[in-house]
Amino acid sequence: KRCALAMQISICACILSSIQSVGSTWMPLQKPHTLRAARSYRLSRSSLLLAALPDDQRHFIHVNDLSATELRDVLELAKNIKKLVITGEQTYRPFSGKTLAMIFTKPSTRTRVSFEAGYYRLGGHALCLGEEVGIGKREATKDVARVLASMNDLLMARLYAHADMLELAEYSNVPVINGLTDFNHPCQIVADVLTIEEVLDDKIDGKRVIYVGDGNNIVHSWLELACIIPFDFVCACPPGYEPDAALLAAVEKAAVGTATVTHDPQAAVAGADVVYADVWASMQQKDEAAAREEIFAPFQVNEALMEATGKSGTVFLHCLPAERGREVTDGVIESSQSHVFRQAENRMHAQNAIMVFCCNAMRPS
Repeated sequence: KRCALAMQISICACILSSIQSVGSTWMPLQKPHTLRAARSYRLSRSSLLLAALPDDQRHFIHVNDLSATELRDVLELAKNIKKLVITGEQTYRPFSGKTLAMIFTKPSTRTRVSFEAGYYRLGGHALCLGEEVGIGKREATKDVARVLASMNDLLMARLYAHADMLELAEYSNVPVINGLTDFNHPCQIVADVLTIEEVLDDKIDGKRVIYVGDGNNIVHSWLELACIIPFDFVCACPPGYEPDAALLAAVEKAAVGTATVTHDPQAAVAGADVVYADVWASMQQKDEAAAREEIFAPFQVNEALMEATGKSGTVFLHCLPAERGREVTDGVIESSQSHVFRQAENRMHAQNAIMVFCCNAMRPS
């Protein structure tokens, strides 16, 4: 018996040693800061242990993870589900008996409420997880992914590091939806397109969207959209605050939409169908707020800039929260051209469609 026990211990030690040896190759070499890096960024690991989604389910990490046809499918689905939600229809419950785990390292109003309320309205239950998860700190991201995926039907994360989002998706065997990272914000842009198409009563194809401000994660997701949808996107920003160069190159290579960077907001907005603004300093940049306020002052969206579009029907959008009096005046955000609160509500409707699409859940009849 002692010999048999010793042999079992020896075998277990060998297996453990092998696993640790393979595991040592799982650590990322570096964190990506561009789309090119994000797309090529992969963790080396044993394929036997790699989590895989069912063939009929999807992650949603970048806007252009979808094809143009798939995005159109999501938008039409959002419009249909929105009608049911607004009318109070009670029988469409594709997520009945299911749970959504929401992971937040970066706080939010719209992201939490839109996902939690939306999932509940479609019959499911959402769990809000914050600092207690300690993703990448208290516990390895890949461990969090596997634990949460084993107990839930869907994961949504709003994180700082895009690398953590990629690793969640790599190790989760249920769909992962990107609620925001420092690199991009894909759910916001789907909601934006839904809003634009509702207000203009037309597809976004061929429209001119002008973003005025910092070339941040919102801009990156607009550039992702330009890789698959034919519209003209312009980022008007101060020198040194341009969006990711690799993403701009990706738009040019795709040759579907167009993307331009300019430092002249007055010239940029001429003929705009949409003028878009965001805060000049994000949460982790508040120590730069005073310096940024001086640099970005000429890029404020005010009444004069909206007049410079030359079109009374130009739509104003802002992903919120807005710092009124800085990136946008109170007059513009409260004007008839502003549709920021419809845009905020559409986060829920767009994300409802994204969740149904990614889970391949039952669709409205």
